Amino acid sequence: MKFSRPVLLSTLSSLTLALGGVPGGAQAQTLLPLDSRPATRVLPALIADLRGGAAHVPPASMLGNARVGADPAALTAWLEAQPKDGPLIAALDALAYGGLVQSRTSPLSAAQALARLEPLRTWTARTGQPVYAFITLPREPDATNRERNLAVTRTLIDWARAGSFAQLHVSWDDALPGSPAPAEGAALAKDAPANVLVYPGADEVLSMLTARALAPQPATVTFEYSDPAAARQVIRYEGIPLTQSAVNHAQASGFTVQEAGRPADLTVFVFNGGDPRRAAVRVSQLLAAGPVAVADVEKVNLGNPHLWTDLQTLRRTANLKALAAWGTPGNNLGTALAHARVALAPGADPVRQDALLAREYANDVIYSADLRAALRKAIPEAQLTAPGTQDTLLNLARDAFPLRLGGTYTLQDATLPWGRSFEWDFTLTPQP
Repeated sequence: MKFSRPVLLSTLSSLTLALGGVPGGAQAQTLLPLDSRPATRVLPALIADLRGGAAHVPPASMLGNARVGADPAALTAWLEAQPKDGPLIAALDALAYGGLVQSRTSPLSAAQALARLEPLRTWTARTGQPVYAFITLPREPDATNRERNLAVTRTLIDWARAGSFAQLHVSWDDALPGSPAPAEGAALAKDAPANVLVYPGADEVLSMLTARALAPQPATVTFEYSDPAAARQVIRYEGIPLTQSAVNHAQASGFTVQEAGRPADLTVFVFNGGDPRRAAVRVSQLLAAGPVAVADVEKVNLGNPHLWTDLQTLRRTANLKALAAWGTPGNNLGTALAHARVALAPGADPVRQDALLAREYANDVIYSADLRAALRKAIPEAQLTAPGTQDTLLNLARDAFPLRLGGTYTLQDATLPWGRSFEWDFTLTPQP
């Protein structure tokens, strides 16, 4: 299958991300990302755009990065200037503290942080549009004022109970052994109202809330693991078994989880170890029976190249509803479920769907499994902001393109938006 309609997946530097709409498309959403990283800013917007419309997103320059937090006054002004014709999906840390990094060390008091969030408390009453929001419990040992963050979160739960939020998700970030966040989350969940969910996560949550807002129709999901025994073990960064993380992220994305073997609208194949060739064959078999997404969680921040090469050889990648391999197990489960949730919804555009799969493959497989290591070998991490880095990155990447899924895509541009090798941003252009 080849596509002739042009789709451009770019670095998205304009004030509003508006990739255009399709006739009968859904209402636009306004997204307030956690920070300026592509995983937290670009990906949720592209998921939102699968059904057309125009996702309104702040420019990267207005959002926080690793060194400088977002300007809350500028973000508030930007939010108020957006059309009030669809739901607001918001990462509250961006407005309260300046971003995820800044939420760990901000000197603000709880009262000051809540004052910044006041426009969101009144948003639904003023605009008639629902708010889907999340706040994080910071990771250790970086957090310098956990009690302040907890006090803010408790108040936000009260706001959700009073109806200010259609959904409030409280997630915790990178819970390594000894982190107090799981216990904090459990305590918060005890008295939380039905519209509040508490679970481990961070970077993937805006995508899941976007899917929940855009695709509210009932949908079911079942999970299959390449290593079922290992799936019952506690995973790094979340402090819970992989099977429980899958259930958490499915529920947060709006799915009802079915037991393995029962019919469902979607099967998520979770590659968590074992023979990648056998896994690729199994994915192919599952695709013959119905919609499938693949979450590769065998290693953190690193896709398995053998699995994906075999899936490409079998020409099955383009048939997936979503794929993810870029981050932690929770990152990958959440973004795969969110993408698939919208892709399954009525009105999803097949051209945009293929283009988003291509972007995911380029980022999660080509970059994470190969290009990142090649870049680190070519240029020391401390020198990645020096002139010439972009040319080196493009030269290293060219052998992996054109990329063929349903359509064929060429790489036009690539940057390191945070001046580090962990993530890249890039432009894919479909061939006619």
